[in-house]
Amino acid sequence: MRRFVAEKAKRALSSYLLSSSRSHPSPSLTSSPLKFYSTAASMASKLNPPVTVDTLNPKVLKCEYAVRGEIVTHAQRLQEELQTQPGSHPFDEILYCNIGNPQSLAQQPITFFREVLALTDHPALLDKSESAALFSSDSIERAWQILDVIPGRATGAYSHSQGVKGLRDAIAAGIDARDGFPSNPDDIFLTDGASPAVHMMMQLLIRTENDGILCPIPQYPLYSASIALHGGSLVPYYLNEGTGWGLEISELTKQLEEARSKGITVRALVVINPGNPTGQVLAEENQRQIVEFCKKEGLVLLADEVYQENIYVDDKSFNSFKKIARSMGYGEDDLSVVSFQSVSKGYYGECGKRGGYMEITGFSADVREQIYKVASVNLCSNISGQILASLVMNPPKVGDESYESYMAEKDGILQSLARRAKALEDAFNSMEGVTCNKAEGAMYLFPRIHLPQKAIDAAKAVNKAPDAFYAQRLLEATGIVVVPGSGFGQVPGTWHFRCTILPQEDKIPGIISHFKAFHESFMSEYRD
Repeated sequence: MRRFVAEKAKRALSSYLLSSSRSHPSPSLTSSPLKFYSTAASMASKLNPPVTVDTLNPKVLKCEYAVRGEIVTHAQRLQEELQTQPGSHPFDEILYCNIGNPQSLAQQPITFFREVLALTDHPALLDKSESAALFSSDSIERAWQILDVIPGRATGAYSHSQGVKGLRDAIAAGIDARDGFPSNPDDIFLTDGASPAVHMMMQLLIRTENDGILCPIPQYPLYSASIALHGGSLVPYYLNEGTGWGLEISELTKQLEEARSKGITVRALVVINPGNPTGQVLAEENQRQIVEFCKKEGLVLLADEVYQENIYVDDKSFNSFKKIARSMGYGEDDLSVVSFQSVSKGYYGECGKRGGYMEITGFSADVREQIYKVASVNLCSNISGQILASLVMNPPKVGDESYESYMAEKDGILQSLARRAKALEDAFNSMEGVTCNKAEGAMYLFPRIHLPQKAIDAAKAVNKAPDAFYAQRLLEATGIVVVPGSGFGQVPGTWHFRCTILPQEDKIPGIISHFKAFHESFMSEYRD
């Protein structure tokens, strides 16, 4: 390509010189030949840019992430128009129900967490007498404890590539308390949210396109995107919408056997619990079946557990897959489990702080060395996120000064989320042609919409998936942003959308009213 461009530039220069010789005296031909060549080369470069979409890594082109896709980009344009041209649309604001980003929708951070962060980021505050009146005694004590384990007490310095050892100790202690089984700090890798940890494991497991990862459908598109970027094959297993998005071992077995018949080596199984986008919470017996399946088939169990605090039903509770495996008698030599946790979800919603970790168990020493090497390439995760991860796993305890206010904030957020989930669930189920399973956990509802054929035909006419067509029409009529189900995967011929339960509680009635009015109008317009 480079030689072709150079030759083209030479031909352009020759043509230019020839035409110039016919219209200008000869002295000008030799006055600035380098300038002539530079101009011609520049012209050739514009005709043949060094990078085009066609010359990008095809794995990037294959990768998609609907949560911040076309609908959201359109919403951002509309938001700009509302700012520059007030009254230009039939709504006053954009309501982003597309992503689990609580603080962007006015959820307040947990006071204890932010006090500790403030003190650790600016340790000089700890020496001021006024601080005792401004900060709780346990946040001051915790800040000292954290600073004592950070080399040089420098939160602006790099840390160990797995994260600060003392913070990993605290997280391991929190896992111990949660599960009732020991956790080794050396098994913990602190990361900038759970997403980099997922990418890291995909990078390690996927060798060629013949390596497959079993993923739920619907799934959080991080997984399909990461598998595509690393050149592997997504092996789908379908959750059963009719049984509340149940995960059935018979479906796992069917999809595994089909993939193997095609020459795909399935390396791992992804389980999201509580579910995203589907909101189900796995029963303990179902988890035991999944662990047994992975043990039998020799699969790494990738457990996405970032919504472990978001449980809204009384008859179910969160159990980590590591806890389930240990309770079944499986140890380090029996099963490989990777658990992902994040400070972005739960009741804390600290998305922008980018904190998280993965706990890896059941890997040999030489494999762990390679995992550490990959982590080292990124130097380390940010220190504020590391601190938050340690706080999330070790919040205030009974007897601490902050305990009562902390529990009031935590319970207030979770109870409000449960009420919002129920209100939206009831609203969706009251709409014509919409069915919505109960949100047992996480931050989303994933209603199914039974669209009229005329709507499906109208979507095809503009080259859109029917649920994307519906979501765009909803946005343009109401300012409400949801993600089409086609961005998560779904049973062919079914249509869904994902809606967060995160808008503030006082906004929920208005959202429901606008949503219902739009849906009624849409169905009337396209009714067969």
